[in-house]
Amino acid sequence: MRIAASGPNAGRTWTPLTVANAGLAFALEMGLLAALCYWGFKTGRSTPARILLGIGAPALAGLTWGLFLAAGGPKFTLPLVAQVVIKIAVFAVAALALRATGHPTLALVFGGLAVLSVAVEYATR
Repeated sequence: MRIAASGPNAGRTWTPLTVANAGLAFALEMGLLAALCYWGFKTGRSTPARILLGIGAPALAGLTWGLFLAAGGPKFTLPLVAQVVIKIAVFAVAALALRATGHPTLALVFGGLAVLSVAVEYATR
């Protein structure tokens, strides 16, 4: 199936693999925000610090994602290599946040799924 819309998904051929990966990618993006929010509220030493980190960390990640990586068309287009590096880096921060809050197995699973999803996304373009 081809998409007749403009933007980064224009003319893309959708297969069962790419559709499943799009669902996984969306779940990982939501997990990224949840992990950073959880880390922020667990890490702060005081209530204001917890609130600032719990809201600020996911907001910063969302801003970065929206400016450079958004599926509907990022605000600033980057070279392919830079997109991959930034995407992996943002997911790695979320995995490290999970590890820092005492969830090493979840961090490994999250990081592994993120690497797999990014590899499938850019290999099927």
